[in-house]
Amino acid sequence: MTSPHATTTAPQPYSPDSGPQPPHATDLGLLLLRIALGLIMAAHGSQKLFGWFDGPGLEGTGQFFTSVGYPAGETMAFVAGVTETFGGLALAVGLLTPLAGAAVLGTMLNALAVKWGDGFFAPAGVEYELLLIAGAAAVTLTGSGRYAADYFVPGLRRHRITHGIGAVILALVTAGVVLLLRD
Repeated sequence: MTSPHATTTAPQPYSPDSGPQPPHATDLGLLLLRIALGLIMAAHGSQKLFGWFDGPGLEGTGQFFTSVGYPAGETMAFVAGVTETFGGLALAVGLLTPLAGAAVLGTMLNALAVKWGDGFFAPAGVEYELLLIAGAAAVTLTGSGRYAADYFVPGLRRHRITHGIGAVILALVTAGVVLLLRD
């Protein structure tokens, strides 16, 4: 039984003055960020692994890794290539997003360390690496959004900040361990 004094209001259309954005707008922004970041990283990884897109392949990337102080350069090139390729693809489709973001984040922290000291602006500087690091950290902390494979997996549907923070910590520790291996 309803009160004669009760009133109902029809849902109001969204306007910028009415509060936060509708959830789908954020989800669409995350989709765009994930696809761009993920495909860029997958392309870089495929340059290392397969020599695609005029990349050096494993042998050339391994020689570079050795020249900047990593032990077992070709093995490290393989690890970086696999991490970038499959972490990037997983990020693009939104699969295991916190871990995919952590893979990209850890790899790019190593790239940042290698290029550090050559200034800020491209081509020799670190602006590109910093942008990829910020994007990877943002997606890792925020989650994949609704338009992602994670949304269809019951345990992953709702991103928890603890997953994001844990993944960022994993990326930092892993990147730190790899950097300690450098000469």
